[in-house]
Amino acid sequence: MGQIKVTRCEIEGLCVIEPTVHRDERGYFVETYNENDMKAEGLALRFVQDNQSMSQKGVLRGLHFQKQYPQGKLVRALRGAVFDVAVDLRAGSATYGKWFGVVLSEENMKQFYIPEGFAHGFYVMSDTAVFAYKCTDFYHPGDEGGLLYSDPEIGIEWPIDPEAPLIISEKDQKWSGLSDTFHFE
Repeated sequence: MGQIKVTRCEIEGLCVIEPTVHRDERGYFVETYNENDMKAEGLALRFVQDNQSMSQKGVLRGLHFQKQYPQGKLVRALRGAVFDVAVDLRAGSATYGKWFGVVLSEENMKQFYIPEGFAHGFYVMSDTAVFAYKCTDFYHPGDEGGLLYSDPEIGIEWPIDPEAPLIISEKDQKWSGLSDTFHFE
């Protein structure tokens, strides 16, 4: 028990999770998820799907969400480093439209929990990044929504490297801004 440190963010529901890393001359061991430790921290989570992606430097993925089948996500970088972002889309929330970002890397081993009701995305800061997601609901094709990564109303301060080309899918370039986007009731 007690193998994680949970830091609650200024936006209610978001948590940065730091596991205890046991290092010795052989390398390290880390428990990346323990249901009992999470429950002890007030995070009663049930995951039904794990996803993994690999992206090159300069890739920006997001900001994504599912409308009718929202997913909570526990995310981390297995290799490399990303700047990970969540945007509050919960109608009536005191922090509606606000964003929070954190660097997740293979070195810091931090994880980020994003509950249902948020848009999520990340920017790859290293040459490549392998990124893992644990999700609380299944992916439902046709239920996807998105928010424009560069919406000035939100004002996300992406740490974009001017030396690396910004790589964004055609779909992610076409999402609407906050004022025209779906929000969770």
